[in-house]
Amino acid sequence: MRKNLFFLLPVLLWACHHKADQPDTPKLPESKYIFTPVAEMPVLPVTDQCSSGTCWSFSTASFLETEIVRIKGEKIKLSEMYFVRGAYLLKAQNYILRQGTARFTEGGLNHDPVISASVFGLLPESGYTGLINGQTRHNHFKMFEELEDSVKRYANPSNKLGTAWKQTVPHILDKYMGSVPDSFRYNNNMYTAKSFLAYTNLNPADYITITSFSNVPFFKPFVLSIPANWANQQYLNLPLDEFIANINHAIHTGYSLALDIDGTEPTFPSEQGVTLLPNDTANNRLILTEYRPEKQVTQQMRQDAFENFQTTDDHLMHITGLVQDQNGHLYYKCKNSWGPGAGRNGYMYLSTAYIRMKGISVLLHKKGLADTTRLKLSL
Repeated sequence: MRKNLFFLLPVLLWACHHKADQPDTPKLPESKYIFTPVAEMPVLPVTDQCSSGTCWSFSTASFLETEIVRIKGEKIKLSEMYFVRGAYLLKAQNYILRQGTARFTEGGLNHDPVISASVFGLLPESGYTGLINGQTRHNHFKMFEELEDSVKRYANPSNKLGTAWKQTVPHILDKYMGSVPDSFRYNNNMYTAKSFLAYTNLNPADYITITSFSNVPFFKPFVLSIPANWANQQYLNLPLDEFIANINHAIHTGYSLALDIDGTEPTFPSEQGVTLLPNDTANNRLILTEYRPEKQVTQQMRQDAFENFQTTDDHLMHITGLVQDQNGHLYYKCKNSWGPGAGRNGYMYLSTAYIRMKGISVLLHKKGLADTTRLKLSL
């Protein structure tokens, strides 16, 4: 089913859906990779975004769940769909007030749930599933079509529809995802979405996004020009080596990260669960099961790939640890949202070279940065 869905999606959203091998693709030999954990964070079970372009919400929800464990010592399954709902409300307002010149799609970025939490609070999944009428799987195609049609009509000033969108957009969300309770019970106590945010001890202001691009000054905030950054959020820019060093520092000091990645490479498979960047493209398939030399990625290579659209913003996951293979090569263990049957029990292992070239950005707690970097960024 997901292979059929793939052809219905906008190009920049395709990797956010489960990418399966094509029927005529020869079956790969058994993988020879053996991974040993180096550092890992506690996580909740792998989930499945199903037929929704919401990897950004699933990855950040998982990240925030791990943050709650780190900060509070409690496992809380968060509602991904409450973040989705909040983002649609904010995206609709932005699109309409900008008279249709902004972006309105299913896609988003890791900072979107953080923005949503700061405005609307958050809910546990037990308080809001986004599923109605006995549904067990998310399917947002009809909902998005209706939302898109609605916001386009309201964004056209000549239609003279006024501000009725403030009622129409929530009504559509209620129709497909269910209404949000004014209050709910959790562990025998009553909460609102905002009081539950306070209960988790999460502070949205503590989370930052770092990246590495040489067309803007390093160690300064800037608005990254990618389509999904509809909210014009600022990123903190680091040299590539320092970007990678801070990802590693965070993991080694107990902080996980939410990752924005290019998932369009032929070596980004869903079933093998190992993703590398071969130096010779003739090894694109072989490297999925047996290590072959990888590209030595420089800052300029990364920049060139971004500016000529060889690297695009396509998929988001949760970095939960570091592992190494039997030859000592390091990989980032990434919790995916395509269900436990995809990849390696729902996880993908991305090489350092792949992250250096294709990792757009990471969201993390600001205390996860190295002290020297925090000083440079005045954090």
